[in-house]
Amino acid sequence: MTEKTRGIPEGHHAVTPYLIIKGAADAITFYKKAFGAAEMMRVTDESGKVRHAEIKIGDSRVMLVDEFPEHPIMQSPVSLGGTAVHIFLYVEDADTLFAQAIDAGAEELMPVEDHVEGDRRGGVTDPFGHIWWIATRIRDVPLEDIQ
Repeated sequence: MTEKTRGIPEGHHAVTPYLIIKGAADAITFYKKAFGAAEMMRVTDESGKVRHAEIKIGDSRVMLVDEFPEHPIMQSPVSLGGTAVHIFLYVEDADTLFAQAIDAGAEELMPVEDHVEGDRRGGVTDPFGHIWWIATRIRDVPLEDIQ
């Protein structure tokens, strides 16, 4: 008897970011150093370009692939001149992970500060053009107090 295939694969959430990166192999190395990512899998072509990879940061997976300039929808933020999507990363200690990301080569976008909605957060741009907001919830604030 065979098991029923799960609609959402084991270890995944319903929503998973998929990053297109110019230099995906280098990005995997960076994410390990900056965010403590674990590489879950990698598929490369004969030239070594990443066709598909998955890393895990905390309890969430992020998929990534090398850019393929011959396909207009497979271009990285570096090639496009910026990104329209930011990644929000909750961690237990935003200050420590922020410093770790900077030490690994990220560029500070906004320093880590306390915010009115109850998070302590800062922003970085990784060397591949993706923007990450690193946050720790420091207090629960009712929605009506935020507005």
